Amino acid sequence: MPVPPTLPTDTVSGLYREHGTWLQGWLRRKLGCVWEAADLTQDTFVRVLASPAAGRQLEELREPRHFLVTVARRVVVDHLRRRALEKAWLEEMARWPEPVAHSPETRALILETLFEIDAMLDGLGARPRQAFLLSQLEGLGYAEIAGRLEVSVSSVKKYMARATEHCLLLMLEAPR
Repeated sequence: MPVPPTLPTDTVSGLYREHGTWLQGWLRRKLGCVWEAADLTQDTFVRVLASPAAGRQLEELREPRHFLVTVARRVVVDHLRRRALEKAWLEEMARWPEPVAHSPETRALILETLFEIDAMLDGLGARPRQAFLLSQLEGLGYAEIAGRLEVSVSSVKKYMARATEHCLLLMLEAPR
C-alpha cells in the first residue's frame, strides 16, 4: 500500500518503536491470542499510514497510546465483523449440495466481495441496511419489506432510496 507523500514516516516509525510492543500487549490481553494481536497491531499501523489525515494527527499527538487504542479498536471491530461474516457464509455454504461447492480461489473472491458489500453498507442506518438486504438478497418487494420491518411502504421507499444513493456515492468515490 503506497504511503501518501505528506505522511511523516519517521514519525510513524518512531510511534511504532515506542508503542508497538505496548499496543500488541494490549491487544493480546483483549483478544487472548498472541498471533491475532500481532496481526492486528500491524493492521493498526497500516491504517495509520494509509490515513490521509494521519500527518496532521501525528503532528498534534499528545496521547499516542490513546490514539493507537482508538485506531486499534476500529481495526478489531472490522476484524470481528469480517470473521462473523466469513463464518456465516461458510456455514451457509456447508448446506449447499456438493456440485455447488466452490474452489478455494472462488471462495476467497466471494468472501472479499462480501466484505466490500459489508463495508459499503456499514455507513447506513440499521433500517435502510435491513431494507436493502431484504430486497437484494431475499428478493422481497416493498410491501413485504414493510411488513417484515413493521413500517410503512413509504418508509421502505425512503430506506431504499437512501441505501441506493449511499452505495452509488461510495462507488463514485472508489479509486479505479
